[in-house]
Amino acid sequence: MNYSIDQRTSFARARSRLITGVAGVIALLGAASPALAHHPLGGRAPADLFEGVVSGFAHPIIGLDHFAFLLAIGLLAVGQQRRYWIPAAFVVATVAGTTVHLMGMNLFRVEAMVALSVVLSGALLVAYRRYRPSLLIALSGIAGLFHGYAYGEAIVGAENTPLFAYLVGFSVIQYVIMATTIWAGGRVVHAVSEQASQTLVRVTGSAISAIGLAFLALTFGAV
Repeated sequence: MNYSIDQRTSFARARSRLITGVAGVIALLGAASPALAHHPLGGRAPADLFEGVVSGFAHPIIGLDHFAFLLAIGLLAVGQQRRYWIPAAFVVATVAGTTVHLMGMNLFRVEAMVALSVVLSGALLVAYRRYRPSLLIALSGIAGLFHGYAYGEAIVGAENTPLFAYLVGFSVIQYVIMATTIWAGGRVVHAVSEQASQTLVRVTGSAISAIGLAFLALTFGAV
C-alpha cells in the first residue's frame, strides 16, 4: 500500500516522539534508584489490608520493567485464539514466584532475568510474527516466576492479611493491564493498515527492548 507524503511524515513524527520519550525514560532510570520500583511503600512492608492492596496495585505499574513486560505480553497475545490464557499464565506464575521468595528459596540473577524477559518480549514484537500460543504461555510462565520473585521483596515480613491483599492486588492489576492491551491492540490492528500496524508494533517492541536493556545495564552496574 502506498502512503501519501503527509501519512509518511505522520508516522515518522510518531516514531520520533516515541524514541525521544524512551530516551528520556532511560535517562531518568540512570538517575533513579532501581530499588524504588520494587518498594511502593518506600521499603516498608504493608501493614494492613489497604496498604496490601495499594502496594499490590502499585508494584507492577511503578516498576517500569514489569510494566513494559505486561504491555509486551498483551501485544504478543493480540490475535491469538485463546489470547486471554496467556496473561493468565503470567499472573499465576507471578504468584508462584512470590511464594518461592517467601519460602526462602533462591532464584538466580532475578533482576537480570526480569530485564532479559523485557528485552526478549520486545524483540519478539520487533520480529512481528504469529507465535504459537504454547510458546507465549511458556515465556509468560518462566518470566512470571522471576517477576513474582521480585514482587516478593516488598512483602517480606508482612502479616497474612496484607500479604493476601498484596497478592490479590498485583494479580488483578496485572491481568487488567494485559487484557486491556490485548483489547486495545486488537482495535488498533483492525483500524489501520497492515503496514501501519507492523510499524507501530515494531517501534513499540524496540522501545520495550530498550527499557529492558537499560535495566540490564543497571543490574550489572554499567550505568
